[in-house]
Amino acid sequence: MANNKNIPSAIELQSMIDSHSSPFVVIGRDYRILAVNRAYEQAFNAPGGYAVGQPCYKISHGNDAPCSESGEDCPHAHLFDRGEQHTCLHVHYDPDHCMHQVRVTAYPLVSSDGVLYMGEMIEEIAVPNREHSSVQRMVGESQPFTACIQQLNLVAAGDIPVLLQGETGTGKELAASYIHANSARSDQAFVTLDCTVMTDTLFEAEVFGHARGAFTGSVGERSGLFEQADGGTLLLDEIGELPPNQQAKLLRVLETGQYRRVGGRGTRKANVRLICATNQHLWELVRAGRFREDLYYRIACLTVRMPSLRERSEDIALLADSLLAPISQSIGRRLHVTPKAVERLRAYDYPGNIRELRNILFVAATHCSNGHINTAQIDQAMGQLKRTFEEQQTGQEAAAPGEGGRGRDLPGGAARDSAEASLQDVEARHIAGLLVRHDGNRRQVAIELGVSERTLYRKLKKHGLN
Repeated sequence: MANNKNIPSAIELQSMIDSHSSPFVVIGRDYRILAVNRAYEQAFNAPGGYAVGQPCYKISHGNDAPCSESGEDCPHAHLFDRGEQHTCLHVHYDPDHCMHQVRVTAYPLVSSDGVLYMGEMIEEIAVPNREHSSVQRMVGESQPFTACIQQLNLVAAGDIPVLLQGETGTGKELAASYIHANSARSDQAFVTLDCTVMTDTLFEAEVFGHARGAFTGSVGERSGLFEQADGGTLLLDEIGELPPNQQAKLLRVLETGQYRRVGGRGTRKANVRLICATNQHLWELVRAGRFREDLYYRIACLTVRMPSLRERSEDIALLADSLLAPISQSIGRRLHVTPKAVERLRAYDYPGNIRELRNILFVAATHCSNGHINTAQIDQAMGQLKRTFEEQQTGQEAAAPGEGGRGRDLPGGAARDSAEASLQDVEARHIAGLLVRHDGNRRQVAIELGVSERTLYRKLKKHGLN
């Protein structure tokens, strides 16, 4: 327990907060922190000497003024101005600049001499990973986001199959990783399968493994994903793309708990927690006869819907800071988005959700020389990505073939070539930095980039990083 001996009734305050196992802080009418308990010190890696005597908004938010002045829901105002107990959701920062999604409940505390204090109990909704604090995390404080986090926490406490439904780019793989990390299986493997690339033969070999000589070229044995995930969690990404015959094979192993390697003789068992993800309405696929109803009920014991970015636009400033952090680190320059540029980002509807936001910020970073990403650079990035998408959709080349290279016949072609070369250089350096940070672990790099491992392999080959 840390406290300030100049505070009246300090012993009383200490006795009050020492009774709490959750992080607890005592705050005065002047916003200054008067005392914190040991649970707070441990959860936020913040000794009492760091916090006590400082304004609460500076310690928890890094602000220079009360959070109510920036439009946030402030428990201090409710308690001291209105005399009300109040609960709200906030994002707090610790001295290591790690984000904590928290639920704050403010209680009135009155000392024996009649002085009113605010007792603030803090419950963590999402705990940061300090070991890999730069790894992409689930970030936000909007109501749709926090409601989703609460569902994920409830799901993580159990062990039955989960179905994650949401549009492309909403972070379903990140949510699955979050469930695993907060479950009793967190110290075991987390394995992902992209169902969009599976042929029949590849599916069985990949999921169940194969024996030596099972087919041409199989000179040795290979364990399948069920075996690799034994004791841990298996994510089947885009489960709606699985063809009917593969659905039947998956159903059999879910019903019996047993499988056989391709070309193998004996049956095997695996204790796996299954998570499936899809950007489709799976029940509509059932009704259309494209997805087995019995398999649907096997994998959708619990369903969590991932909110789109359009539903949580108030999280964009926080997401931008989080997404820019690894880019800043890899290019060696601190980046942030100006307030007007944040408003521009909030006005967009993001059909590609968080993945599209990351791409916009990534391209904008290539046009930013002073670390301050402004509205013009956001507009430039959006326009460049839109042109690239339209070219991919139409299948047309960006410029007529011939001597002089790509882009010569387009207005501003040289500038576009330069911008694209700069973007490729930034992407290559960014990926190279991530490979170093994760000791060559490509799965972790793919998770941080928000792409599949298959996409990462293509990027590694393109940039000569193999």
